[in-house]
Amino acid sequence: MGAMTTSAPNVTCDSPGAVAWLASAGTHPRSTLALWQERPDAPVVLPCGTVFDVVSAPVVFGRRMLGRLWGAGSRSGPVAVFRGRTLFFAAPGTAQRLPSLLAWEEWGTRRAREVPPLLCHGPGDAVTVPPLAPLSCDDAPGAARWLVAPEGRHPWLPGPEVVLWAAVGAARSAGRPSISPHRDQGANVYDVSRRR
Repeated sequence: MGAMTTSAPNVTCDSPGAVAWLASAGTHPRSTLALWQERPDAPVVLPCGTVFDVVSAPVVFGRRMLGRLWGAGSRSGPVAVFRGRTLFFAAPGTAQRLPSLLAWEEWGTRRAREVPPLLCHGPGDAVTVPPLAPLSCDDAPGAARWLVAPEGRHPWLPGPEVVLWAAVGAARSAGRPSISPHRDQGANVYDVSRRR
């Protein structure tokens, strides 16, 4: 659990492979690398959908999801915070598949209204990627920063089932009502939240 801290400004992305991986998401990777060489404290906006997708959760709920992943011995992939949201970097394709899995779990229905919305960013979307090395511990509130920095040229990225499992677990552990309280007793129910 060494990469996850509550003091996020101390988390840096210092692996050359990880920096190259992040830059490869951009339209002009060499320009992004040149910018980061000159200004490692600069956040950059990168497109989603080819190198990674991003699932965004309200910051407190996102921290519960992250705690769920780490508590179960799973990895989380890179995780950042920006403007009150926790950003989970996920496998490409997650943004397309996760909404149907959430609908299957009745996420966001009237019975589960207390469960916060998850936003999925895929092809056609872009996100603010935190700086490689923040300026100081006194960063402005809402500034982009890493909770878990990417490691290496090919970091592990969770797929939609892993993100769903973490979200459902976080909702249940928070004492929220079950998001599927009325199951048909005769139905075949397949629990995809345990797949990894």
